[in-house]
Amino acid sequence: MSYLAIKHLHITCAILSGFGFCLRGFWMLNGSALLQARWVKVVPHVVDSALLGSALSMVYLSSQYPFVQPWLTAKVFGLLTYILLGMVALKRGRTQRIRGAFFVLALLAFGYIAGVALSRNPLIYGVW
Repeated sequence: MSYLAIKHLHITCAILSGFGFCLRGFWMLNGSALLQARWVKVVPHVVDSALLGSALSMVYLSSQYPFVQPWLTAKVFGLLTYILLGMVALKRGRTQRIRGAFFVLALLAFGYIAGVALSRNPLIYGVW
């Protein structure tokens, strides 16, 4: 598979992952029973696995590695932050208010990751 095809897969998965997170966050804030549906619990793992797999493939094919390239390092730390914030937002937050606040913070982290990806700059000043 060509680098360009993998990059398109990665971008598509990133969009689907972000949209899915937004949808689950909306359902969480509205107390929807849809959050308990089996497909809602399975699909994000499939999409995020494809997202991670495509990212690792691009790293290998491009020979650009985190902790060597500052922008990739920023994406890795942004991703870890996004995952932790998202866990509190969708599962671990004790109150609706805490979950809502962490949901907004997770969306900001997702935006940061996207900005770094577009600008290839950890400071993302070139995008905004």
